[in-house]
Amino acid sequence: MKKTALLSMLLAFALILGYVEALIPLPFGVPGMKLGLPNLAVLITMYRFGNKEALTVNVARVFLGGFLFGNLSAVLYSLSGALVSFLVMLAIKRLPCFSITGVSVAGGTAHNCAQLVVAMLVVQTYQTIYYLPFLLVSGCITGLCLGLTAGQVMKRLPAWRSDL
Repeated sequence: MKKTALLSMLLAFALILGYVEALIPLPFGVPGMKLGLPNLAVLITMYRFGNKEALTVNVARVFLGGFLFGNLSAVLYSLSGALVSFLVMLAIKRLPCFSITGVSVAGGTAHNCAQLVVAMLVVQTYQTIYYLPFLLVSGCITGLCLGLTAGQVMKRLPAWRSDL
């Protein structure tokens, strides 16, 4: 019961971060460039509870956030990015040389690449590939910031897992 409540709080946190992110105007003219704030909750879930729980929070966040704040196309883009980034983060996390920050950077860049592929398929043009350098840089920067933040949050959170 306690685990369900904590995971629900992390899902709510991810939804709130997604809503806040939608309110922040980015000064760059690159479609799809976002801060990735909800990934903070996914990273915390992954490292505190496990991969299955993180996947559940991630997918639930995409669908609930899409229905509450977006539309069907937003769900399509977000789900593709969320699933690909999750798989990449899962693979990177298994390597002992990567910290939570490295996992976050890999996830941020993978998310942007997946969304770019979906955009190319939807608009049926490869010209969107010109956004790739900007999206890779933004994925690295936001992934770095979110990974550092997640690392600091993890140090300050109580040991939830041992309490369950």
